[in-house]
Amino acid sequence: MEKMDRKKLLLVSLMIFSMFFGAGNLIFPPQLGQLSGTNMIVALGGFLISAVGLPVLAIVVVAKAGGLHILASRVHGKFAFAFTVLIYLSIGPFLGIPRAASLAFEMGISPFMPSSFAGSRLPLFIYTLVFFGIAFWLCMTPTKLVSRFGKILTPSLLILIISVFVCSLFKPIGAFSSPIGDYAQSPLLKGFLEGYMTMDAIAALNFGIVITVALKQMGIKEEKALISNSIKSGAIAGLFLIIIYGMLAYLGAVSKVRFGITENGAQTLTNVVFYLFGHKGSVLLGLIFSLACLTTSVGLLTSCSQYFAKLMPKVSYKAWVTILVVSSTVFANVGLTNILKFSVPALTAIYPMAIVLMILAFADDFIKGNTYVYLFTMVCTSFVSILDALSQFGLKFGMLNYLPLYSKGLGWIVPALVGALMGIGYGALKGKTFERSKTLKSNKVNV
Repeated sequence: MEKMDRKKLLLVSLMIFSMFFGAGNLIFPPQLGQLSGTNMIVALGGFLISAVGLPVLAIVVVAKAGGLHILASRVHGKFAFAFTVLIYLSIGPFLGIPRAASLAFEMGISPFMPSSFAGSRLPLFIYTLVFFGIAFWLCMTPTKLVSRFGKILTPSLLILIISVFVCSLFKPIGAFSSPIGDYAQSPLLKGFLEGYMTMDAIAALNFGIVITVALKQMGIKEEKALISNSIKSGAIAGLFLIIIYGMLAYLGAVSKVRFGITENGAQTLTNVVFYLFGHKGSVLLGLIFSLACLTTSVGLLTSCSQYFAKLMPKVSYKAWVTILVVSSTVFANVGLTNILKFSVPALTAIYPMAIVLMILAFADDFIKGNTYVYLFTMVCTSFVSILDALSQFGLKFGMLNYLPLYSKGLGWIVPALVGALMGIGYGALKGKTFERSKTLKSNKVNV
C-alpha cells in the first residue's frame, strides 16, 4: 500500500481542521464553558462526542464508500441524487458560504466600527467583496489548497487562538463558577446536544471529495491508501479540534465571575480578548473570525464546485467557483435572511438523515449490507425530520410531541430504530443475500 510521509499527512489534516472550524465553532465552546462552570469537563466530553465524533465518522464512512453519492445510493438511486444535491446546496451557496461571510463581519468587524457607519450596508458590501475575492483566488488553484491551508492559513489561525489562551494563563481572568440550568443537571447530555447542533457532520460529508482529490494530487492513487490516509488525516484534524475546543471552553468557564453571563459565545470571546489585550484586541478578534470563516468558505466552495463539475461536466470547476462566489456575495448582502428561512428547515430535515446514513454505513458489516435496513430506516427517519422541518413554517403536528427526545431535537431516534428493525425483519423474510461493490469511483474533476 502507498505511504504518505508525516509532513504531507499533517498538512492535509490542518486543511481539514480549517475547513471545519468556522465562526460557529468559535462561538459554541465559550458559551458551553461559561454555562457549565465546574461541570465543564463533563459537558465538553458530551460536546466532543457529537461535534468532533460525528464529523470524523462522516469522513470515515465517505472514504470507505467512495463518495457521498455512492454511500447514499445504498438507500435508493433517486434518493442518492436528491439527497446529495440538497446537502451541497443547503450547506453551501444557500446557507454555509454566505452565512460565513456575514458572521465574520458581524462578529469580527461590525462591533468595532465607528458609530457613523451605523445602519450603513456599505461596510458589509466592501468586506464581502474582499472576503470572497480572497476565497475566489484560493479556490482557483485547488492543487495549492493543502499547501496554503496547512502552511499559512491554519497555523495563523491556531497561533491566534493559542495566544489568547496562553495570555489568559499569565493574566488570569477568573475562576470556575457553579453550572447553570441543564448543565447542572445533565451536563453530558446538554454538551452532546450543543455539539449536535453545530451540524458539522453535514459539512464533513461535503468535504470528502476535497480530501480525496487532495490526496490524489499528493500522489496517493491506490484505493486502500486513499481510504487509510483519509481516515488518518480526519482523526488528526479531530485531535486539533478537541484541543482548540478545550481552550475555548476554558476561556468561557473562567469568564463568568468577571463578566457575568453574556448573550452568546461571541460576546464572551470579545470580553475576554478586550480584557487581555485592550482595544488592540479588536484587530486580533477580527482576524480570528475572518480566518475561521474564510477557510470554511473555501472548503465549501471547493467541495461544491468539484461536485457540480462532476455532476455537469460541461460546466468547468472554475466556472462553478465563479457562479458560487457571485451568488454567495449577493446572498450575504441582500438575501441572507430570506435564504435562512428555507435553508435552516432544509437542514433540519436532512441532518437526521445524514446521521442515520453514517451510522448505518459504520454498522454495514453488522447488518451485512441489508439494503432494506437502509431503506426502511431512512423512510422512518425522513418522515419525522421532514414534519419537524415543516413545523418551522407554522404547521402543527401534535403527534411529534409524543416521540421520546423530541423536545431535545432528537425525535427521529426511536423511529429510526423501528425502521432498522423492520428492515432486518423484512430482509430475513425475503431470505436475500446482499452484496456491494467495493470499487472506489473516480474523483477526477475538470479544473
